Amino acid sequence: MTARTQLSPEQLAVLGLIESTREHVFVTGRAGTGKSTLLQSFLATTERTVVVSAPTGVAALNVGGQTIHSLFRLPIGLIADQELDLSRELRTLLQSVDTVVIDEVSMVSADLMDAIDRRLRQARGRRHEPFGGVQVVLFGDPYQLAPVPGRDEGERAYYADHYRSMWFFDAAVWNEADLRIVELQTIHRQQDEAFRAMLSAVRHGEVTQEIGGALNQAGARPAPAEGILTLATTNATVTRINQDALRRLPGAPKTARADVAGDFGTKGGYPADEALELKVGAQVMFLRNDTGGDGHPRWVNGTLGTVERIGKTVWVEVDGESHEVLPATWEKYKYTYSAARKQVTKDIVGEFTQFPLRLAWAVTIHKSQGQTYDAAIVDLGPRAFAPGQAYVALSRIRSIEGLYLTRPMRPSDVIVDDDVRRFMAEAGPAIDRAVEPRSR
Repeated sequence: MTARTQLSPEQLAVLGLIESTREHVFVTGRAGTGKSTLLQSFLATTERTVVVSAPTGVAALNVGGQTIHSLFRLPIGLIADQELDLSRELRTLLQSVDTVVIDEVSMVSADLMDAIDRRLRQARGRRHEPFGGVQVVLFGDPYQLAPVPGRDEGERAYYADHYRSMWFFDAAVWNEADLRIVELQTIHRQQDEAFRAMLSAVRHGEVTQEIGGALNQAGARPAPAEGILTLATTNATVTRINQDALRRLPGAPKTARADVAGDFGTKGGYPADEALELKVGAQVMFLRNDTGGDGHPRWVNGTLGTVERIGKTVWVEVDGESHEVLPATWEKYKYTYSAARKQVTKDIVGEFTQFPLRLAWAVTIHKSQGQTYDAAIVDLGPRAFAPGQAYVALSRIRSIEGLYLTRPMRPSDVIVDDDVRRFMAEAGPAIDRAVEPRSR
C-alpha cells in the first residue's frame, strides 16, 4: 500500500492543493484528524525539493528533519533585527529549495517566523518577496501547543511593542503574504460522535454543564490497577509515579545506556532515556513503530507492554504475546546541497541507539502529543496550567469508556488562548473546511 492510498479523500484534496499551487498553506485540525499522516505522505511522494523542520529537537526527529534554528542557522532567543551572517553553504542550500515545511508550527513564535522569512529573502536574493519566493507549508493545531514565552522582561516588552501576540500567525510577514488555512474535519481517532462533540467543546472552551458532567461521570469510575497509563501535567509528577512503581517491583533495576554518535545535540533533544532503568514487570511504552518487516507490526509508537525478561535484549509482553525488542537507532539529519548531484541531500550527522522503550506508568501530557491510547488516567494536578492541556490529554483516548480522572474536571481546567480564538474567528470565513482536489 502506497503512502497516497492510505489517505482519505479529504487528505488527498489537501495534498493536491499543496502540490498543485505555490500557495502558503497552514494545515490544521482537531486531534486525530491525520495531520501527521498527511505530512508523511507529502514528504514520501512529492517531487519537489523540500526541507522539513520543527521548533524542537524531538519534533524534528519525529518528522526526519532539522530544527528550525539549525536549518536556517538562526540564533537562540529573541532574534529581532540582529544581523544574520550568511554562509555560502546556506545560501546555496536555500536557493535550491521549492518548499519549506514546518511541523508543530503552533510552538513557533512570531519573531522566529519573521526570522525565517528574513533568512529566505536574504539567501535567495529576493528581498521584496515573502519567504524569498519559497512555498511555506505549516502543520499544527494552535488549540493544542503554544509557543513558550521567554522569561526575560526585555523579550516580553519587545513582543508587546512589535506584535499583537507571540503566536506565529501574528508575524509581520503575513501582512505581505497570504496564508491559506485548511482545517481537516474527519476525526480518525474517535468513532463515537458524542465523545467527538465533547472533545470539540473542550478544544474551543465551550464546555457546558451537561458536557462537563458527562465527562466527570465517565471519569469517576475506578481505574484498572494495572496496564493503564497516567497522563500528568508535570515532569515531576510523571517521574514520581514511574519511580515509585519501579521501586515496588522486586529486585534491582538493570540499566541500558544509549550509544550516542556524531553530532546529536544535548540531552534535552534525546528521543529516549540516555540511561534506561528497567525491571521485570515494568510497564513500558514503545517509542518507535515496529519495523519487523512482515507487514504486520507487533507494536506501534505508544503501545504499552510489560517487561518479561532482560538480557542483551529485552522481552516485552504485548496483549498476551511475548516479543523480543532490539535497540533502535534514531538518526539526526542535516540538509546540504550536493554540487555533484545538483540536488539537496539529507545527510546523517548523528545517531542515538537505545531500546525504543520508556517507563510508562505515567507520561507528561506534552509528550503524549500525537499518541492514541485505548484508555488513560488523566491527572490534571491542582489545576491545568497551560492552554490546550486538558484538550490534548482527553483527545488521546479513543472512547469515553477509556477515560479515568484523578479528580473531577473544573471549568478553570479548560483554557483556550484568547489570541487563538481571535485568529480563528478573524480567519473564519476564509478557512477551507472542504478542500476540492485540484488538477495537476
